[in-house]
Amino acid sequence: MSVFEELKTKKTSLCVVGLGYVGMPLAVAFAEKIKVIGFDTNSRKIATYKKGTDPTMEVGDDVISRTSVEFTDNPEKIRDAHFIIVAVPTPVNLDKTPDLLPVRDASKIIGQNLSKGSIVVYESTVYPGVTEDVCVSILEKYSGLVCGNDFKVGYSPERINPGDSVHRLKNICKIVSGMDEETLDEVKNVYDLIIEAGTFPVSSICTAEAVKVTENSQRDINIAFINEMAMVFDRMGIDTNEVIDGMNTKWNALKFRPGLVGGHCIGVDPYYIAYEAERLGYHSQIVMAGRRINDDMGQFIGKRIVQLLSLTDKKVREARVAIMGVTFKEDCPDIRNTKVTDISNTLKEFGIQPVFTDPLADPEDTRRTYGIELKPLDQIHDMDCLIIAVAHRQYREITLDELNKMFMPDLPMKERVLIDVKAIYPVSELKAGGFCYWRL
Repeated sequence: MSVFEELKTKKTSLCVVGLGYVGMPLAVAFAEKIKVIGFDTNSRKIATYKKGTDPTMEVGDDVISRTSVEFTDNPEKIRDAHFIIVAVPTPVNLDKTPDLLPVRDASKIIGQNLSKGSIVVYESTVYPGVTEDVCVSILEKYSGLVCGNDFKVGYSPERINPGDSVHRLKNICKIVSGMDEETLDEVKNVYDLIIEAGTFPVSSICTAEAVKVTENSQRDINIAFINEMAMVFDRMGIDTNEVIDGMNTKWNALKFRPGLVGGHCIGVDPYYIAYEAERLGYHSQIVMAGRRINDDMGQFIGKRIVQLLSLTDKKVREARVAIMGVTFKEDCPDIRNTKVTDISNTLKEFGIQPVFTDPLADPEDTRRTYGIELKPLDQIHDMDCLIIAVAHRQYREITLDELNKMFMPDLPMKERVLIDVKAIYPVSELKAGGFCYWRL
């Protein structure tokens, strides 16, 4: 009996290792069809899920409370599964080289609890070759089993878009691959249980790994181009968003907008492909140029804010500044690799100590990760400068009149600096309000 048939008849379980923004929705979706074990080393996270709370906001508390997923931090439960999906993060080190420690650690834990006849599928983003050259050797070392004879491996890159209510797990086409044709068929059949948009088989694991880093690198480069245009247009006194609106009237416009590029995918994955290319003797040019531009955007915005503040009568270092939003993107509580901190770090270089607020970010997580104390929005008042860094829905619903009340009451309108990074408000309204405004 194949692993797929065992799963269908509930003679075995599927285990998802790593229950973050990728793994948890995956486990919940599979649990609607088959028996699922959800494993994570973070006991606090497991306890949260068991209480029926979804801190990622990806599926919601109601779904979490009703799911049949067996949430556990006990690695021995992996032994009950014959289909194992690895969905741990793959960040970069301070020197921008790939940090494979999470995927190595996950492989070690799986190897120590790997049952003969299992299939291990990696979803974590890596450069081509990692699954077969790095992960397989770890699985073999700690299991005592031989890949190809005792267990098989596959790769299916995650395509989760945190905070996106339209493009969800089930309606995004899934790339699937396996170490041989038999494994590929098994992997495809299992994912076809939940992926309504269908699966797209590719010829090798390396190809599937390359698909992931390429699609995110492409997006990174396109955003970098628009960000570069934004910096040029800023010097010319041209509104970038008006240019883009005009450009988008053409059928083949790509509709990218300028902004901060953080998070666990687009701001990270290009470094993976550039690293492997460098190792093979090719120095990446376009990919790394795009990374440099996008990595510098927070500093560019921060310096632009200081320039605007210097035009007011108040000393820059004495300016009261509030940053609204610290997550890496709108309508999402994920703070990983947020570039909002680049703005605040630049401001601090000029003696400005900003205060922060965010309705979605976890206060404890934000404090532990970045040393940032979050204040409730109703405590943001008497400001010289407001920076709307993240276009959360809650912020998009705030009127300019309401924002105006967050400034110092006796501050002249021309000295009320409003930084609208994501261009939430129309220029006509900003001008009519009399603010000293700037948007990217």
